[in-house]
Amino acid sequence: MSSNGSQRLQTLLHHLKSPSNTNPLKETSIYKQNKRAAVLICLFEGQDGNLRVILTQRASSLSTHAGEVALPGGKRDESDADDIETALREAKEEIGLDPSLVTVVTLLEPFHTKYGITIIPVVGILSNKDTFSPILDSAEVEAVFDVPLEMFLKNDNRRSEEREWLGEKHLVHYFDYEVENKKYVIWAITAAILIRAATLLLQRPPAFLEQRPKIWGGITENDMIILQRSNPQL
Repeated sequence: MSSNGSQRLQTLLHHLKSPSNTNPLKETSIYKQNKRAAVLICLFEGQDGNLRVILTQRASSLSTHAGEVALPGGKRDESDADDIETALREAKEEIGLDPSLVTVVTLLEPFHTKYGITIIPVVGILSNKDTFSPILDSAEVEAVFDVPLEMFLKNDNRRSEEREWLGEKHLVHYFDYEVENKKYVIWAITAAILIRAATLLLQRPPAFLEQRPKIWGGITENDMIILQRSNPQL
């Protein structure tokens, strides 16, 4: 890990652990736990010093969302103490990521699906990527890969479709990514979660119209305060 990269991770850790950043853990406790899920936004420093995020491709044999790209995570078990434990447990089960390697720094605002599931994004940092040797649960995961977090703020390799649900028009974003001659498409709520994470963690808005459905949440007043601190022209 380069000294500049190390400093970047330390700055990010300090920023996210700042008391001025609201942790939504308590705010989201009103939602039913049996319709609750958590995903892990696991970040690490790439060789170029920029932040990257770990993603999975779901197994093609699954009954729902087969073959789609997702963040590690899943539904909350009754034995899980909180959303953090859910995200870390699922990541270990799906891709063999040891929870002791991840420093959880914050939770993002919840996303809600039309199926009544509340998804809590848990942000964690993997300080040393070399310590992670993926072990995939083939029943759930077909592949694991990583992408630059910044790509979710750029127009490059992005397209969108206008959709309507309950009379509300919104955009569904698709991000294309290719690695080792394999092509992936990151879209729908996974893309929306990563757009929001990139906006907050990199402290700048996307270079495109986001227009997410209200049910997925949106840039909150708290988010805008963070962005305005880094860019007073917003």
